Amino acid sequence: MPLPFLRGRRRRAPALPPPRVPLPPDQLELEEQSLSLHYRALSSHGVRMPVKSDSPLSLPMLLEGFHATSVELIEPLPVEFSEAAPGVVRPDAALQWINAHHGRTPLARHALMVLETLDSIDLAYETFAVALLYGDLDGEGFPRFDAIFGGPVSYWDESSGELIVRMVLGWGGDGVRGDTQRIAQRLMSRLLGNLLASQGATELGRVERPVAVMGDHREACSHCGFTAIDRRAYYCPKCGMRMTRG
Repeated sequence: MPLPFLRGRRRRAPALPPPRVPLPPDQLELEEQSLSLHYRALSSHGVRMPVKSDSPLSLPMLLEGFHATSVELIEPLPVEFSEAAPGVVRPDAALQWINAHHGRTPLARHALMVLETLDSIDLAYETFAVALLYGDLDGEGFPRFDAIFGGPVSYWDESSGELIVRMVLGWGGDGVRGDTQRIAQRLMSRLLGNLLASQGATELGRVERPVAVMGDHREACSHCGFTAIDRRAYYCPKCGMRMTRG
């Protein structure tokens, strides 16, 4: 008589997975999220201007008769903000950018965010006069999607020491563009004509924008004490005086 505890255990067959009901793709109910932001900028050729110690400070005068808000002058950033960039992907750079521009108007911060993102300006060596030139601001002071902002941008030519001035316009955001680009082109033509008609303008042409080179060895300007981000600069981005090199 076989003993019951000596009987071999029977292996149970693995449970079959529940049948999957195929769903055709055209019958799936999905939720979709999207955000479309579109920013644009226009930049003119450079105009050579006479060398004066206060030339960058006179940039707001070039917007007389065009600006719908007060003109804000933004000078080159010192070396402590060398990594500043308007992008949240790099928190350290974004924090520097906020610290450098938190005291500016909402219009100026928005313009810098758009134009720096599009690489239209570089505050390592350029001075920027910005104002609202067309359209309206919202309740918080930011330009609407169809508003045009911008103004003259200047820097000192490293080869000749002359002041180079160009016009930069920006617009965009979330919304329908309409005829904004056409209006910006007409506005750019008027601004550039006003720049060429200004006293001392000598030449209009394509000028290669310099590339700022960062490094540890920098010398402060002996005239105004400004320490530039670009370690190769031979002309102070702020006052335009020749830098003393050892």
